[in-house]
Amino acid sequence: MAKLIGAHVSAAGGVENAPVNAKNIGANAFALFTKNQRQWVAPQSSEESIEAFKKNCAELGFGPGSILPHDTYLINLGAPTDEGLAQSRAAFLDEMQRCERLGLDRLNFHPGSHLNQISIDGCIKRISESINMALDRTSGVIAVIENTAGQGSNIGNRFEQLAQMMDGVDDKSRVGVCIDTCHSFAAGYDLAGKGELMEEYPDYEAVMKHFGEVVGFKYLKGMHLNDAKKPLGSHVDRHAPLGQGEIGWDLFRKIIRDSRTDGIPLILETPEPDLWPQEIATLRSFIV
Repeated sequence: MAKLIGAHVSAAGGVENAPVNAKNIGANAFALFTKNQRQWVAPQSSEESIEAFKKNCAELGFGPGSILPHDTYLINLGAPTDEGLAQSRAAFLDEMQRCERLGLDRLNFHPGSHLNQISIDGCIKRISESINMALDRTSGVIAVIENTAGQGSNIGNRFEQLAQMMDGVDDKSRVGVCIDTCHSFAAGYDLAGKGELMEEYPDYEAVMKHFGEVVGFKYLKGMHLNDAKKPLGSHVDRHAPLGQGEIGWDLFRKIIRDSRTDGIPLILETPEPDLWPQEIATLRSFIV
């Protein structure tokens, strides 16, 4: 099965531009924001823009399984206040509905934060309930939970927490996970095999085995391939270009050669877009 490798490209000027921008960097997968990621409310894409998006995707070879849209950073599905939770749930439903209209089959999102006001279990319960509410009012779109670095009061940095969120989702066919390599490394999962922490999961194979046991690979719906500016276990979310951070190229070679990552979008969120064509070409060179 082909490796689906791309980057989080711009949709400036209309969502229909995202697949074109992806093709221009040599990608056969991509991520995008379907609306302004820094705003709660944004105008809907026009019917013309939606049809142009679908047409460009079809002509350029991007099927729904190769596209990993990301929701706005403002959403907190585990928000401790009723007002914040209601606002986040409405915005998340809007994001899911946008994906539905675009013919996309998944939406990637950061799970949420307890803001030091409720318990972790209470926050997780709210996240699961939020996902259920959105799934009840949409169809065909998978809610894809992204693991976090555990920065501040953000949760989802341990695979066990992701599994707990999923346990509370009624329709298991419409929930999944995205693994971010930088977030995992910052959370203390030693994907690079540095041996610097007394960590139970000391290398890539051990981490992936643990993920398979706790979450399950059938739920892996995408990956974000990012190097890390900060050290192992820092809990600080700072992405670096591939090979220029604390992780190094060897991990990404292993990911590309791992059959468990076949057929899912492998997306760069590295901070220098000018390097994306080179990073994608290097990743593709690892295919054997």
